[in-house]
Amino acid sequence: MRTDEVSWAGDTLERLSEAFGGKVVGQGRLQETLLIGLLTGGHILLESVPGLAKTTAASTLAHAVSGSFSRIQCTPDLLPSDIVGTQVYDASTAGFTTHLGPVHANIVLLDEINRASAKTQSAMLEAMQERQTSIGGQAYPLPAPFLVLATQNPIEQEGTYVLPEAQLDRFMLKDVLDYPTLEEEAEVLYRIDAGVFREDQKPVVGIDDVMRLQELTRRVYLDPAIVRYAVGLVYVTRHSETYIAPDLARYVEFGASPRGSIAFTQAARARAILAGRDHVVPEDIKALAHRVLRHRVVLGFEAIADDTRVETVVDALVATVRTP
Repeated sequence: MRTDEVSWAGDTLERLSEAFGGKVVGQGRLQETLLIGLLTGGHILLESVPGLAKTTAASTLAHAVSGSFSRIQCTPDLLPSDIVGTQVYDASTAGFTTHLGPVHANIVLLDEINRASAKTQSAMLEAMQERQTSIGGQAYPLPAPFLVLATQNPIEQEGTYVLPEAQLDRFMLKDVLDYPTLEEEAEVLYRIDAGVFREDQKPVVGIDDVMRLQELTRRVYLDPAIVRYAVGLVYVTRHSETYIAPDLARYVEFGASPRGSIAFTQAARARAILAGRDHVVPEDIKALAHRVLRHRVVLGFEAIADDTRVETVVDALVATVRTP
């Protein structure tokens, strides 16, 4: 990457960050996660209790980049056609007209994905993977850029369909959101009183700018030593009994697939460009360890019984791999 390209990317991302911060209070890691998804085209799984600005964050990002935004509230009776679209019979022409579903948007918020049935989940995940939908035997490409933000509510499991591990693996990152601090929550109230959330948001960059950012992200330099480091982190998850203490290793049933290595390298490139660099450093990989591995390292029922969090296991695994 040339110096002027790095400078342009930094200025563009700064405008996006300012637009995001104007609507969303705090949530710095969420902002980084969403921008990584935007720069790489990788989909994001968010887990948090209700009311932590997930919808606001997604819609703010979409409006900031002049993109279209759809919010899909998942329920047990949601059908695949409600997401991808369907064909409607038109009596005036004696033919069928295709109506595209809400998934045909630049940024799609799939709220409480684990409330949708397995069939509907698979339809959405197919659209995420193939970047197209099939209606009446014809393929309809999804717009570019295309980013899915799926959410899960961890405090209510009644009437939900747990995502299988193979489907979880298709999300590049999984982030867990925390409650705001006392000062941040007070700032939300001040902004409500000031009418900030009622103001129309103006775009700060265009879709063409996003596509150029994605192209620049793919050109961020990734040293072979960093590649081996990322692959090593994923490798030890599949051989935990060799690398970490037996009392932790016994909790691990399955490690991460090669998609974990792909996610590390893609997300690390995006994190580097967010930091104004044209190369990846080991700290980029380390900072992403929880988000890349927490939904790929599968723990057994004993971990739940002993109240052992997956992040604890991931930290132990990361500590066993030498940093280049």
